[in-house]
Amino acid sequence: MTAPIEVTPGSTAAPGPALTGAGAIQGRSLTQIAWRRLRRDRVAMAGGVVVILMVLASILASVLVKYFGHPPDDFHENLINPELAGAPNAAFGGINSHYLLGVEPGTGRDVFSRILYGGQVSLLIAVLATVVSVVIGVVGGIIAGYFGGWIDAVISRLMDLFLAFPILVFAIALTGVVQDKAFGLTGNTLHITVLVFVIGFFNWGYMARIIRGQTLSLRTREYVDAARSLGARSGYILWRELLPNLVAPILVYATLLIPQNILFEAALDFLGVGIHPPTPSWGQMLSYAVQGQLYQVDPWYMLMPGLAIGITVLAFNLLGDGLRDAIDPRSIR
Repeated sequence: MTAPIEVTPGSTAAPGPALTGAGAIQGRSLTQIAWRRLRRDRVAMAGGVVVILMVLASILASVLVKYFGHPPDDFHENLINPELAGAPNAAFGGINSHYLLGVEPGTGRDVFSRILYGGQVSLLIAVLATVVSVVIGVVGGIIAGYFGGWIDAVISRLMDLFLAFPILVFAIALTGVVQDKAFGLTGNTLHITVLVFVIGFFNWGYMARIIRGQTLSLRTREYVDAARSLGARSGYILWRELLPNLVAPILVYATLLIPQNILFEAALDFLGVGIHPPTPSWGQMLSYAVQGQLYQVDPWYMLMPGLAIGITVLAFNLLGDGLRDAIDPRSIR
């Protein structure tokens, strides 16, 4: 029988093994919990890896082309056969060790190089347009949800207006009016700016509606009432109390908004109102293949930009779904 432990007055018992050493219990932040959940989702992690690889490939396009490809605007007529409607001389679109994705029918341009530089344009426009949508949507949504009343009514009607606006028709009309020089900009710099404005400015309503709904729920929480009781002003509550708690939905929806913008930009390029040649873009390459009926001569060429768009959009969607599940506090994983 074990003798009882005697504790003299003024002394303290030694801490147990559960509180010291390897057995100590350590708390985890919400970020650590979300990251642990995300790591368990192999599909989302695979999507994240593909996204990172696509972004790095676009950023390092000039380096990769230098070592593994050829300049995207160089013509190689010796690699195509004029007697076969400009089809590549070799099978499978001319794919070999020197031309990793083959050559373009009719011109002989390196498809690998044009895919990489096209990714630069598509990702740049999609990310910048997403930033514009997120900034406007977050500001409008958090103000409407917090203040309510006539401010909420005005901003909500603006959301409805922009959500009902025919963006595609407006984009075609605007890019048709703005040709080669406007606002002090020229060339594709002008076209990229116009595309970012059209895609970003007219898509903020989706983000604003989500943030408004979240803010309506958060503004009744105890920490907001505590901040008011301490004399905090509305600006402090908006940006120091509410906004940090909205990071999760903002991050998730931004991840899901990028692939939508990639598809929209590719659609405009496909219709011929986006980036002008010779600067390559994925939608422009698809348009060249369809309008020239190159899919009948060399179906491999049409497959490459289509796969680039499909893989990128799918990767962003998988990553966004994984982030949503990882950040959701009701998730049981």
